[in-house]
Amino acid sequence: MEITVQWIRTTWTKESRGGDAATLRNAAPVGLLLPHNAAPFVHVVRMHEDDGFEPYDSREDLSKVDVQLREEDGRLRVFPKVKPLFALPPRKRRPPAVRLAPGQWVRWQLNYRFSSAMGIRGWTYWLDTFNVAYGPVNADVFLAEPPVFIDERGPLR
Repeated sequence: MEITVQWIRTTWTKESRGGDAATLRNAAPVGLLLPHNAAPFVHVVRMHEDDGFEPYDSREDLSKVDVQLREEDGRLRVFPKVKPLFALPPRKRRPPAVRLAPGQWVRWQLNYRFSSAMGIRGWTYWLDTFNVAYGPVNADVFLAEPPVFIDERGPLR
């Protein structure tokens, strides 16, 4: 069965944590139109503070995405990876994987906070949004409200 993944990563620094810059960051889309030839590749979208959160897209192979995808018993098991090194903010208990039936899709969001290795630079933040659909979809599928939404965002301080 066809699997469509859109992986959006929004990256910022403390400069975009308040005021007009935060308003611009919060307005960044969490779902975009799919390119005509998205599946079976991942539609990767990156948005950075330096570029005013303009989306830049590319394609990647399904094996390169930071989400576990496994077909079992006619359903798609979806579970984003969180490596312990990148586990800030703390996640006490992660929700279970989502099992999608054909025709369903999920939006799963996780956020992170990083400091430089020596603590010389300030904090860097990012938000990963995984939009995953199981079965054939239209190009505008991820523009709608998701039928399944998992919010693993934590406090970034």
